Amino acid sequence: MAQETKKTVKARIPTPLKRDKQAAQRNVRNRIFKAKVRTTIRKFEDAIAGEGDTAESLKAVYSVMDKAVKKGVFPANKASRTKARMAARLAKV
Repeated sequence: MAQETKKTVKARIPTPLKRDKQAAQRNVRNRIFKAKVRTTIRKFEDAIAGEGDTAESLKAVYSVMDKAVKKGVFPANKASRTKARMAARLAKV
């Protein structure tokens, strides 16, 4: 008859488990922050359309993008590019 094979269960080492937990926490934090960035940019675009103070909105975009770089959510180049585009849109209007 066929021999029975035992399934070996691999031991779960605490370090990878901790890394998984930390990665999940960072993922949630980054998603929340990215949503905040998108909302701020949307408010800036609304302000350009004539519904608010453009200078304050641009200042808020700069602030949020700088914080995103500081927290490691976005690379510095993405923040610079976004800020330059927002400033160009304001100058165009």
